[in-house]
Amino acid sequence: MPFPLTDHCDGKTFFNPGAPSVAGLGDVIRWKSTSRPVPWPKRVEVVPQPPPAPPAGDGVTATWVGHSTFLLQTAAGAVLTDPVFSDRAGPLGLLGPRRAVAPGIRFTDLPRVALILLSHDHYDHCDLASLRRLARRDAPVIVTPLGYRRLLGSLGFRAVVELDWWQSHQEPGLAEVTLVPARHWCRRTPFATNNRLWGGHMATLGGRRVYFVGDSGYAPDFFPAIRARCGAPDLALIPIGAYEPRWFMKAAHMDPAEAVRAHREVGSRRSIAMHWGTFQLTDEGREQPVEALAAARGTAAFDVLPFGGSLTI
Repeated sequence: MPFPLTDHCDGKTFFNPGAPSVAGLGDVIRWKSTSRPVPWPKRVEVVPQPPPAPPAGDGVTATWVGHSTFLLQTAAGAVLTDPVFSDRAGPLGLLGPRRAVAPGIRFTDLPRVALILLSHDHYDHCDLASLRRLARRDAPVIVTPLGYRRLLGSLGFRAVVELDWWQSHQEPGLAEVTLVPARHWCRRTPFATNNRLWGGHMATLGGRRVYFVGDSGYAPDFFPAIRARCGAPDLALIPIGAYEPRWFMKAAHMDPAEAVRAHREVGSRRSIAMHWGTFQLTDEGREQPVEALAAARGTAAFDVLPFGGSLTI
């Protein structure tokens, strides 16, 4: 079934309007042949934490599980973003980078999850093993960009809500979610480039507006446009890692200085760093994103949580 013709879809393939095309095989070969990645520790020990109690009234408690996975708790229920609990981010759970840090909350300690927000299909965000376990255990609603119904239906999800950019979904009593643009791309197999959409989620939960960026590169007018359409968030979950080398990663991943600009331009009251320190995906050192964020943030309210750490707004 063809997709709608839009400024970011030709009916079959999605793209970033006004942006360069995604990196090709030649670019990947150039990167890998010249790459000098900073070594990471094989394992960083953390003690998994029990989930905190949800707020009793209005408000949201955000707990960083690791990478781009957050547990968002309100008095009305629990939401997960891009749930990844597997040890590897790759095909069949056997290939791809291995976790340097275990999840900050054990899967078995999660409260019942009523809603999942999925940003795109890359292995470090769309972990089929974790999604299958959640579908079987909790039967949650999952909100995704266009193109995911068949994949997620095969995992046992019965309530898959696919949205195009700027479309919204109301989950009664829990959340209103708008899919917002992200500057990124999709590919799970070599011959399936951009046959699914990608995006971020602006969600109203517990009387607060929470912006889950997903993965996104930076562009000057990008985040002000999201603020103009959706309003400034009370909390933004913003990626700061997987950005080196810049010639290759800039189109799809922000560096920490760009993340601070995104925080300011979207007008977030408070932000939390994500997408760092869990999987070694690119060339920078494990702690380098946190150090660069500290140098760039100035007076910005942009927090770095420990694994399993929480913030309530």
